[in-house]
Amino acid sequence: MSEQRAAANTALVERFYAAFDRRDYHIMAASYSPDARFSDPVFPQLVGPRIGLMWRMLCERATDLRVERGPVRAESDRASVEWQAWYTYSVTGRRVHNRIAATLTFEHGLIHRHHDGFDLYRWARQALGLKGLLLGWTPVVHRAIRRRASRALDEFAARRESSSLEST
Repeated sequence: MSEQRAAANTALVERFYAAFDRRDYHIMAASYSPDARFSDPVFPQLVGPRIGLMWRMLCERATDLRVERGPVRAESDRASVEWQAWYTYSVTGRRVHNRIAATLTFEHGLIHRHHDGFDLYRWARQALGLKGLLLGWTPVVHRAIRRRASRALDEFAARRESSSLEST
């Protein structure tokens, strides 16, 4: 039974990252349980629908995103995978190559917890240029990156809500 669950979880993770490479945020969002939790160095505490909203924002903003994942290592209720993303950071127009280690847990065939770990200083050096090189290691810059990302997600959500109200 646990081998079947591990195989199902592997298939879910593979489908998730293939959808990410195609920028198919619908499949990505549908991969999470309603009360899922997501964290990474930029979005440390997303819950439920905001996870799908974050993926939608990232996918819609990406003009040149490419995603590759390594082999999925799965057990009955958890998995890990290393993946990479190449894209242009829209705020600065700078190219980024991010290397991420993901750990996921599953409940009822869906992702329940998802943590992406990566080197935020490495990311800041690429995305922010000289400012990232000189100050990207500091907690002040890390907080500023998180605040900007949170504000961008809030604004993205407000635009989606506003446009859905206008279409009714």
